[in-house]
Amino acid sequence: MNVEVRDLSLRYGEVTALDRLSFELAEGKIYGLLGRNGSGKTSLMSVLAAFRKQTAGAVRVGGRPVWENAAVTSQVCLIRDTGETVDLGTAGDALYFAEWLRPHWDARLAKELMTLFGLKPKVNVTSMSKGQRSAMGVVVGLASRAPLTMFDESYLGMDAPSRQAFYDVLLADYMEHPRTIILSTHLIEEVSPLFEEVVIIDEGRLVVHEERERLLDRGNAVTGPAAAVDAFVGGLTVLGEKVLGPTKSAMVYGEFDDAHRRKAAEAGLDLGPIAMQDLFIHLTGGPK
Repeated sequence: MNVEVRDLSLRYGEVTALDRLSFELAEGKIYGLLGRNGSGKTSLMSVLAAFRKQTAGAVRVGGRPVWENAAVTSQVCLIRDTGETVDLGTAGDALYFAEWLRPHWDARLAKELMTLFGLKPKVNVTSMSKGQRSAMGVVVGLASRAPLTMFDESYLGMDAPSRQAFYDVLLADYMEHPRTIILSTHLIEEVSPLFEEVVIIDEGRLVVHEERERLLDRGNAVTGPAAAVDAFVGGLTVLGEKVLGPTKSAMVYGEFDDAHRRKAAEAGLDLGPIAMQDLFIHLTGGPK
């Protein structure tokens, strides 16, 4: 399902969590939602899932308003950072309620994922470890097959092998059953290979909405003799520098055309990629 956000604002008393946010997400892609703590990521996903009503602006999913619209919210699944939020009984009960709520539910996939993550249907959800609750959320989110599925840091409690298993299953199931998936994460380098597009927000406002590869193309590491590097990056946006003896490496933000690349080659400089995380830090204002 596609997502349309127009002049979206959300306030908690005097605190503005989302500030006139506008963007559109086409259906059938995996999106990365990035932002610092307190940037408004969770607030945005809560509005998209109709967990909260916006203060101003409009939100449409599949062309229809979300708030108090059961026909739309049944097509949306948000798994929050606490993992599965159904605390009414056992893991089996959680799956029962999820199946009841989700018209696209895949019971076979849910069973396979329960086995994959070592979850027992008769174990009470409230007695699970943080990692198990995170895995429970992954099971419900993936098996829901909701046309709009969102994971808000819900896999952070899982260990590295379990997170990798989640990424592998998510990608394989997405390829077989395309839908719109939004992943909010602080594990940028670990998760970013899944993204087709990246949305970055900061202090409730949109900073970047870009295809992943195009965003990465905006960052370059320029390495070579210090004097040559300094001459090349003059007038460019430099994110950071490292010096090792006579050699210097500068991280530069901005697209390089053929002329830039010829100039670098003529100066004996090497150009290399910059990590998504470094670009994110720059675009959200550096260390805070």
